[in-house]
Amino acid sequence: MANRKHTKKQPAQIYQLKITLKDSKPPIWRRVQVPADIRLSRLHRVIQEVMDGWEDYHLHHFMVGKHPDLEFYGIPDPEDWGVPTKNEALFTLNQILENEGEQIIYEYDFGDGWEHVILLEKILPPEEGVFYPRCIKGKRACPPEDCGGIWGYAHLLEVISDPKNPDYNMMLEWLGGSFDPEYFDLNGINERLQAI
Repeated sequence: MANRKHTKKQPAQIYQLKITLKDSKPPIWRRVQVPADIRLSRLHRVIQEVMDGWEDYHLHHFMVGKHPDLEFYGIPDPEDWGVPTKNEALFTLNQILENEGEQIIYEYDFGDGWEHVILLEKILPPEEGVFYPRCIKGKRACPPEDCGGIWGYAHLLEVISDPKNPDYNMMLEWLGGSFDPEYFDLNGINERLQAI
């Protein structure tokens, strides 16, 4: 029986993206290759998987352009709170990113405000027999959900690095007993990407 990934029609172009969690120090990032014509709704799912920590509990959107011409792509809300949102399921990535060096922002959890810079690093031909999307590299663990944004995450790391901190035990308990900020599981991420 033929392997499905070898019989699947190959996309015309592959976008190599570098996805970096904005303001993370040291940087938390992933390098991902996706079909250029991936729908933004599917790209959202890819980002959730490659960050390996986001659980898709919260709202999200893509931000394209610059103020005052900033456009939002996500799941439209009839209320829209004064911010019209285009339906991400109707748009492909190559409709909004066309050239190497261009970038957009993906924001997840409007309360914590996790902004991810998505940079189009390279436009490549597809490789024969390769399953896309795929993650090819990355650094550091994704912050845990609901830890208070990038500044809350910095505080969390400070607390768990000092056993004498009065909040040390409480924070470790909240984290489920341990947390390794350097952890990155490339194989696990790619297994989950194949499932979507």
